Amino acid sequence: MLIREKYLSKIRSFYHTESLIKIIYGMRRSGKSVILKQIMDEIIKLGVSEDNIIYINFESLKYDFIKNAKDLYNYIESLKTNKNKYYVFLDEIQKVEEFEKGINSLRITNDYSIFITGSNSRMTLLELSTDLSGRYVSFRINPLSFKEIVELTNTEEKDYENLLYDVFKWGGLPQRFLFTNDEDKTNYLSSVYDSIILKDIVERLGIKDIASFNKVLQYMLDTETREFSRDNVIEYLKREYHEIANDTLYNYLEAFSTTFIMNKVYRYDVHGKNILKTLNKYYANDLGIKQIKTNNEEINYSVALENIVYNDLIGKGYKVFIGKTKKGEIDFIASKNNKFKYIQVCFDLSDESTRIREFNAFDDIDDNNKFIITLTKKDYSTNDVKQINIFDFLMNDEF
Repeated sequence: MLIREKYLSKIRSFYHTESLIKIIYGMRRSGKSVILKQIMDEIIKLGVSEDNIIYINFESLKYDFIKNAKDLYNYIESLKTNKNKYYVFLDEIQKVEEFEKGINSLRITNDYSIFITGSNSRMTLLELSTDLSGRYVSFRINPLSFKEIVELTNTEEKDYENLLYDVFKWGGLPQRFLFTNDEDKTNYLSSVYDSIILKDIVERLGIKDIASFNKVLQYMLDTETREFSRDNVIEYLKREYHEIANDTLYNYLEAFSTTFIMNKVYRYDVHGKNILKTLNKYYANDLGIKQIKTNNEEINYSVALENIVYNDLIGKGYKVFIGKTKKGEIDFIASKNNKFKYIQVCFDLSDESTRIREFNAFDDIDDNNKFIITLTKKDYSTNDVKQINIFDFLMNDEF
């Protein structure tokens, strides 16, 4: 089993904290349940008795009787057999009505260290009720990073490029690596997407017109890395004989984000130093899900590389924006600890005209932290701009 140390290292200091709920959230099948079990294993190794660990998976019919906050509180309390601290792990808890109230009631007893997971935005800062306001820490779990995939598959450095192309096509959801042939991988990824549609889109968000929803998603994935245009989407839908209202379109876009199918990326004005709420872009959270939902059989490797760099920056803890300059655009501005890095992503830098275009994108930026991330091995770095090979970027935790 792959130990997801990059996440565990962030959560460990909170293992024994009763006052803060530990929220682990992210896309379905991204590995949240496995991380819960790895936390349980570590806690047991630290000397905690298995009798003081409570694990409930709300996807199981075994716990279908827990309908609301009161049911949750009463059931957990009924499991106590001693006066020691209990460690409570609640998987996919968003299925329980007003679960926040039940968890908060358990929290204030100081008898429990509580960990919860969820697969939609109720687990984020935006939608949790005031019952848990300021009383939790949250950790987003993403599909496997390239470095984690290398570890999982025991891939040698000489085979990194082949593995990268495999990730471009099939993404990084952990269980897809159980399958060896394309048909099985496709079926698995389709089942993951269908579970998102059924359990999160229909049940949780109440979206009924799944055909139109799929059309909009397909368009957004096909035009990934381009600036979002409402008019272009509406025109596309008309050509496909699907007409929807503007409000419905924006509800769909919000659903892409809240179920972690896609990530919305805002633009940052380099000179005005402010975040712009218009002309944003969307990036796929997993390239495998993208592969099964697009019309294009051939993969655009330039787009895929840009996508994987974005996802890795997020995994490294950066806030990421599209950069707006006076002359044009920078692919990404990555922010961490009040420091900015300016990044262009280019699949192949061997052509001179391409190099001129990519390096000139930095002309308006008076900063030394300028980088081009590329698959090209020959180094074209300048005094102002550092070229980084994609594998050096992906295989290092720090950037």
